[in-house]
Amino acid sequence: MSDWYFEYEIQVNRPGLLGDIASLLGMLRVNIISINGVDEDRRGMLVHTDNDGAIERFRTIVSTMEHINVTKFRQPKLRDRLALRHGHYIPRDADEKNTFRFVRDELGILVDFMAELFKKEGHKLIGIRGMPRVGKTESIVAASVCANKKWIFLSSTMIKQTVRNKLAGDEFSDNNIFILDGIVTRRSSDERHLQLVREMMSMPSIKVVEHPDMFVQHSEYKIEDFDYIIELRHHPDEEITYEIMEKNHMMSESNSFGGFNF
Repeated sequence: MSDWYFEYEIQVNRPGLLGDIASLLGMLRVNIISINGVDEDRRGMLVHTDNDGAIERFRTIVSTMEHINVTKFRQPKLRDRLALRHGHYIPRDADEKNTFRFVRDELGILVDFMAELFKKEGHKLIGIRGMPRVGKTESIVAASVCANKKWIFLSSTMIKQTVRNKLAGDEFSDNNIFILDGIVTRRSSDERHLQLVREMMSMPSIKVVEHPDMFVQHSEYKIEDFDYIIELRHHPDEEITYEIMEKNHMMSESNSFGGFNF
């Protein structure tokens, strides 16, 4: 019993083409779980079968169909499932395969993507880049809710600059989502906070770091330690820079009378 992702590019969009493919799957007793367009001329299907031999026969037959060109036939990846749900693929960096790009209009897809990552057990280090007020923190919190996970801020500027130096009760749980602001943590002089971050980083849990490039500066961590890097922009051509963000943090510090530290 297994799921398969089947994607094809339409060469000739004739009436009845989808019906022919669906009928062939039905004759082979392969069930269609979901189907959607994943591009202007491509269609994707998630199918399920109790007999992998039927999948091989289906693959052989559709490869000879002149009106379609099979582009993917594999066990489904997370990006395949999300493409079917939302109708297009999440853009990924051509050189850095673990870097995924979103714009603010795609917050729903981003939340869905992170929620799927959060549902997986074990260690996962996720970095999220983006300018102020683009929706980074809100997306992390919303994804935690979707994944039915409790979120813990170790450092943040969401309401007021906050730095945690201890956890209590069930906060020290591998099942929680730990969130920190890389700029706030890097600038912190509180050794107890830095020790808490080191303890959290060694736990087999999910950690999300806003501004990962700043977090790794002058630390024992490297950007290569991150399993996923997410970039969130207001528009596709926006440049993510840290000068403005560091100035905003410095102004926040000067106006916050020390912030919260607990």
